[in-house]
Amino acid sequence: MNNRFRLLLLITLPAAVSFLTADLSAQVNDDCLACHEDNSLTMEKNGKTLSLFVDKNGFKRSPHAKLVCTACHVGFDKDNVPHKEKIEPVNCQSCHTDAPVKHRFHASMMKANRGDPSLNASCKQCHGTHSITHLEAGEGIYSAVNQITTCGKCHAAAKESFSRSAHGVALKAGVVGAPDCITCHQQSLTFGPGADSLQVKQAQTQVCMNCHRDDPNVRSRVAPSAGFIASYDESVHASALAGGNARAANCVNCHGGHDVVKTADPASHVNRNRIAETCGACHSPEEEAFRGSIHGVAVSKGVMASPTCTGCHGEHKILGRSNPNAPIAPTNVSSQVCAPCHSSVRLSEKYGLAADRFRSFEDSFHGLAGRHGSVEVANCASCHGSHDIKPSTDPSSRVHKDNLIANCGTCHPGANENFTKGTVHVIASEGQDDVLYFVATAYIILIIAIVGGMVVHNILDFITKSKRILRERRDPVSHEPKPHRLYVRMTLNERLQHGTLVISFITLVLTGFALRFPDAWWVVPFRDYVPGAFELRGLLHRIAAVVMVLASLYHTYYLFFVPRGKQLLRDLLPVWKDLTDAIGVMKYNLGLSKVKPKFDRFSYIEKAEYWALVWGTVVMGVTGVILWFDNYFLGILTKLGWDVARTVHYYEAWLATLAIIVWHFYFVIFNPDVYPINLAFWKGTLTHQEMEEEHPLELERLEAEHEEMIEVHEGRKNDRGEEQDSNASEQSNNEGR
Repeated sequence: MNNRFRLLLLITLPAAVSFLTADLSAQVNDDCLACHEDNSLTMEKNGKTLSLFVDKNGFKRSPHAKLVCTACHVGFDKDNVPHKEKIEPVNCQSCHTDAPVKHRFHASMMKANRGDPSLNASCKQCHGTHSITHLEAGEGIYSAVNQITTCGKCHAAAKESFSRSAHGVALKAGVVGAPDCITCHQQSLTFGPGADSLQVKQAQTQVCMNCHRDDPNVRSRVAPSAGFIASYDESVHASALAGGNARAANCVNCHGGHDVVKTADPASHVNRNRIAETCGACHSPEEEAFRGSIHGVAVSKGVMASPTCTGCHGEHKILGRSNPNAPIAPTNVSSQVCAPCHSSVRLSEKYGLAADRFRSFEDSFHGLAGRHGSVEVANCASCHGSHDIKPSTDPSSRVHKDNLIANCGTCHPGANENFTKGTVHVIASEGQDDVLYFVATAYIILIIAIVGGMVVHNILDFITKSKRILRERRDPVSHEPKPHRLYVRMTLNERLQHGTLVISFITLVLTGFALRFPDAWWVVPFRDYVPGAFELRGLLHRIAAVVMVLASLYHTYYLFFVPRGKQLLRDLLPVWKDLTDAIGVMKYNLGLSKVKPKFDRFSYIEKAEYWALVWGTVVMGVTGVILWFDNYFLGILTKLGWDVARTVHYYEAWLATLAIIVWHFYFVIFNPDVYPINLAFWKGTLTHQEMEEEHPLELERLEAEHEEMIEVHEGRKNDRGEEQDSNASEQSNNEGR
């Protein structure tokens, strides 16, 4: 029985206490409301009449309905009037201890957290007094829809801007994820007295990222991807902000705060027509220059294709000029910023722009050096400017004819009027530059004719010699074994000259074409992974050029002052037989003749190659010097003359390279008679068989000379024998006498 009573007591006691407490609080509150429910109840304080009315129904609906009045009005005595000798404001933080953390947007709450009760009035200014609405109430004053009105009572300007903003419109339409006032202002986002500007701007950025980067509801409704939004973290602005620069731009600086609207809206801070103004808030000199530029004027006229700040610098991921990944970096500005518009066929047709400007720049030394990674060489901005670009017809333009000398002189000290004589963006095409077009066309025809003729000649030679060798393999008895003799082809001196020429020529070819074709598969690894690759390439090219010129000068001395060199020159001079031999070889290879011409020490093959080398060395040397000392020769030959030298140098390089590959490499490597290689360049000698096949006349002469020497030697031996016999006979006769 006792146990049952105890169990019943445990069950009913809490309910009874709750009932009695609620009844007691209701009774106490009713005692207060007996007077304060009268809406005419007032008091005088400091010359003002204050209402003491409490809305009973509103209080019962409030979260505080279960509290007694004295829970907030501490120390009040209902039986005495006034109820307290010194009436103080209600201290909400006695219960709501986390209010300062949740209300950081109001600095007074922070101060109240430090024990200043006089500031507690801030609570009732927003939440009210006795008729406080539940925060969870769907239609309460702090519901998402009503926040604008509630906060707008004090922040009227912000309310007006936010109501028209993209956020406000979306919030009113009930879009999931649309922010209200509290969504953003849970953090300290305003520059109040004593606020840390850097922390405020960093907090503003984070608030924007919380939705536009991290909230899937928002990401699914906005066009920019999360990656695009997050790319701000890599920008020069974010880096500066993270580095402690409170003046660096964040989301609010560019997009606005309460007045954020879509980009297409003319009122948007990032609308095309307002971007320059927005950027100019921090970059005013650049904005002023841009306004007067050809691009700025076009934007002001509504030309949508004309670039503005973000068209060149990017939007969120704006990188500094020194960053190699930035579109405005010296090595990128021409290809990534200028080229997309100035090489566009669509824009050229629509606005009458020349579509070949970037192509001509890319083929120039400036463009090629930039593609190699040179940060010092001129790019588009170096000549045309960046924010202040103007047409060449404008007297204030950097590329106006009256300003070209000074413009070029920034990189080319001593530039004179001749620098400006010639087309700047030059392409060797008919109608644009007839001189360069003629030179280039002539060389192309020459290369096709010469190299094409070499290819035909070598194919016929290869087929004929291959057939002969295959026949000999199948019928080894039909040809006699060759003597094992070696014949001097090149002395050590000549081999050293040849080796120097080979090394310098190959170096020139590789380093020269590396400049011309910086994106070639064999150039890219060198360009991308070797520090200072462009400068090293230029240094090697010039060293190789000097070595070749010095080797050529020594070879000239060798030809004219050394006996063997003099004979070499005589043997290399063209003769009529060379022409007849060339015709005879062609007939033999075509099967029109059964007799192959016999060659002496040098055939028409070696002579043609030697004198072509002499010609090429002179042409490449002269044009190379002109290109090397550009400042000097531009001032003498004019820009057009320098371009002619550059064109000749380029096509002559192709002619020389192809001739060596097709002609020389064939006869010393792929020629069936010497394959896999002719070792004369290394050993200095040829075998009897090689001499018999390639230089039969020289072989005959050498063998005749050899026989003659043998006969002379044997004759001398016979003469000495006869003389000895005569002397012996004479001695015998003398002894007999």
